[in-house]
Amino acid sequence: MPKIVDHQARRLLIADAVHRIIDAKGMDSVSLREVAAEAGMSMGAVQYYFATKDEMLLVALQHLNARISLRVAAADQSDPLHLLRAGILEILPLDETRRFEARVGLAYLARSVVSAELAEAMRAGLPLVLEFYASQIRAAQARGQLAAGLDADQEASALLALAQGLGQPALIGLYPPEAVVALVDRHLARLAPGDQGRAPLTPGD
Repeated sequence: MPKIVDHQARRLLIADAVHRIIDAKGMDSVSLREVAAEAGMSMGAVQYYFATKDEMLLVALQHLNARISLRVAAADQSDPLHLLRAGILEILPLDETRRFEARVGLAYLARSVVSAELAEAMRAGLPLVLEFYASQIRAAQARGQLAAGLDADQEASALLALAQGLGQPALIGLYPPEAVVALVDRHLARLAPGDQGRAPLTPGD
């Protein structure tokens, strides 16, 4: 019988190899040959799925985003505030899995400065994150968990900025994971009903 090939599994195998090379050697070291060796596949097998390095990088980026989305989807879907919190914490480097993803993500960000195609792919993903945050904020407002007067879209942008602002310092060890979680929780607490108008949160607060 002919061998049945799981093409999606092969693509994920290649994407994981791309990320390991990026993390170990940097994005400039990613090549079809290097990825084939890392994935334990032939050059021909990798070329069957990807004709160029850039195409491979784009698919690997989609895989990275999907991994994060799956973890968020595993959170309690019945509590919008809990789901919002999960959506923030899952993009922060709080354990080895998320530190690995953060390092790879920074490499993508650096390359996107000189790659219009990669920059467009990264820009396309951010509105999805913002809309997810905003939708959970509105749902939490409807349940009385967050203040009714908040502008959900503006707060979503502020939460994304908070996560991005904490991510890099946490990755280099300025803030330990428990401090990062505490800062996120304190920021969310300040959005609760009756907690508006307090002074802005600072890392030492």
